[in-house]
Amino acid sequence: MPAPEKSREKSSLKKTIPTLGIIAGGGIVPQLLLHACDKAGQDVFVIAFEGQTDPEILKNRPSMLTRIGAAGQIIRTLRSRDIKDLVFIGSVRRPGLVGLKPDLRTAQFFTRVGLRAMGDDTLLKAVRHELEKEGFTIHGVQEFVDDLVAVAGQVGRLAPKKQDWPDIERGLAVAQTLGQLDVGQSVIIQDGIVLGVEAAEGTDELIKRCRLYQRHGSRGALLVKTCKPQQDRDFDLPSIGVETVRMCAENGVSGIVIQAGRSLLINPQDVASLADHHKIFVIALDPESRGHDQ
Repeated sequence: MPAPEKSREKSSLKKTIPTLGIIAGGGIVPQLLLHACDKAGQDVFVIAFEGQTDPEILKNRPSMLTRIGAAGQIIRTLRSRDIKDLVFIGSVRRPGLVGLKPDLRTAQFFTRVGLRAMGDDTLLKAVRHELEKEGFTIHGVQEFVDDLVAVAGQVGRLAPKKQDWPDIERGLAVAQTLGQLDVGQSVIIQDGIVLGVEAAEGTDELIKRCRLYQRHGSRGALLVKTCKPQQDRDFDLPSIGVETVRMCAENGVSGIVIQAGRSLLINPQDVASLADHHKIFVIALDPESRGHDQ
């Protein structure tokens, strides 16, 4: 989508800086951040990745399209434009070493920190440390657009039923344990049985896979998606949106649980409308709260 002209339309942007470097992966979240920047008159420069970033968001914007393994080129480009503040946003499929096609700078990084033994969270923390050594400041998207972050409470008209709460509690516990191992963020659970946990395939594929394991005659399974306990919250916060709800509806999932303050809720009004239509509850729970209404 082309960058609109700067306007006086009210913006959700919380802070401005000279030029914000946006390291953009896939999905809709980079577009939402860019839209907020456009409304606020915030200058941006977008780093996009071949085969991952939606090319539409680059139209009429200062940007570069490159591969994930081109760290040296990316750093040189940012420095040439005197860009010091960065936001990493959007999903990125992690390639293998061959698909990475590392330049010298990237190869040196992985020689030091290793590649195969790293989960996503460990890798992102290493990337952050490396960039901060180079003089960059890393920001979370929530520092700029606070209306992306889920607030505590139900989304839409439906709330969990009393029978859902044991699965919710168990799902949260399993998801947090999974996160501690730096494996994934999501769990599908039904009647106390964990049908599947997220690994490299991502949430959508997890939802589709677990349809095969759901028990007929019972209430539909639940999707529980949480932030890893040790996760750097400036990177890869768990997110849900309309596509998540649609995927759940198509695969017999009756409820979605996320963490308030530690998850991104994309287009909440649309999420609520579609969830209500499919009779799916969506709720964001305060991670600090132990209690709930049953």
